[in-house]
Amino acid sequence: MQGNRILLIVGGGIAAFKIPELIRMIRREGASVVPVLTKAGAEFVTPLTLSALAESPCHTELFDLTRESEMGHIQLSRAADLVVVAPATANLMARMAAGMADDLASTLLLATDKPVLIAPAMNVRMWQHPATQRNRDLLEQDGIRFVGPDEGDMACGEYGPGRMAEPAEILTAIRSALSREKPLRLPPEAVVSMPVRRLAGWHVIVTSGPTHEPIDPVRYIANRSSGAQGTAIAAALRDLGARVSFVTGPADIPPPEGVEIIAVETARQMREAVEALLPADAAVMAAAVADWHVSNASDSKIKKDGSGKFPKLQFAENPDILAWISQLQAGRPGLVVGFAAETDNVLENASAKRLRKGCDWIVANDVTPATGIMGGSENAVTLISDEGAESWPRLSKTEVARRLADRIADALTGMEGLA
Repeated sequence: MQGNRILLIVGGGIAAFKIPELIRMIRREGASVVPVLTKAGAEFVTPLTLSALAESPCHTELFDLTRESEMGHIQLSRAADLVVVAPATANLMARMAAGMADDLASTLLLATDKPVLIAPAMNVRMWQHPATQRNRDLLEQDGIRFVGPDEGDMACGEYGPGRMAEPAEILTAIRSALSREKPLRLPPEAVVSMPVRRLAGWHVIVTSGPTHEPIDPVRYIANRSSGAQGTAIAAALRDLGARVSFVTGPADIPPPEGVEIIAVETARQMREAVEALLPADAAVMAAAVADWHVSNASDSKIKKDGSGKFPKLQFAENPDILAWISQLQAGRPGLVVGFAAETDNVLENASAKRLRKGCDWIVANDVTPATGIMGGSENAVTLISDEGAESWPRLSKTEVARRLADRIADALTGMEGLA
């Protein structure tokens, strides 16, 4: 990034408070920043703050007579190597998709001939609204690149996708955009011919969430899984065009829209559901399946009888869904991805698990309580395959899902090329 120029447009969202840190990080990489602040953005961060950190004037008005005498908005839009919009609100995305140019930010975006990267930030319902998703598709077809949004707690108190990506994640996306040999904004004829969804026509099974193994009608055994990572993976594969069959245990968060949902409770039910969905091109076994069930579960609530004696629970092993699907002789998916949530010797145990189960890839992570990963909004994983172990930085679970979905698309389309 040394020597690159970033035109940074700051929209009107609460996430604007993260922009000063993003500016610091960009400048530490050796790039310069020219900030542009929308009228709504100025409600959350001041022009003085941005200009002081960027050591460059913060532009706010389209009709600045001194600069506009020289068509300043055109020069500003062309002088940068990359245009970044963060936070990109639903309103700003809609105006970009419509080609509006009624203030400085929208005029710069319409006038630029440089790559554009946006970091959406809005309420979960606004992000999921069909109008916003249509605008997202239009912008992607125009060659605009997205980073985020991430999934997590909202300032409004809701939970779901819509949080702006963290500054470190945006910085990674900026590096990637600047390293591309070709511009992100493609000519219309190229956009028409390019495939919009890489996995269109492929069928992927995703398991997610915990399983609940009954002790009696009111008690059960389970793992500490929210289902957030599996849900994000299903959504990412859906966004690439795959037909996703989503087999979910009793998760804490709702399943994604636009996928086939099969709700189950126990490991045995999950195994039956997966088998019924075969054949499939790939299977991503992200569920935290309980290893045992209570073979003598009671049909009625177990009561304390005052004797001080404990109920005697008998345990039996649950079906090993990952090993079963990995070792199928007929109808095995072309790619099977397992997960290994470990607390000790993470890489060693996960690598051994991959060989023992027979799956193609294992996604390993450290779930000791200090990491905050189990049930949290972030993850730090290592992808283990025949080619070795590749550790990814700590990212939002949404971004982990996107990266994994891209790898799955690479693998499946590569298999098709060899067929």
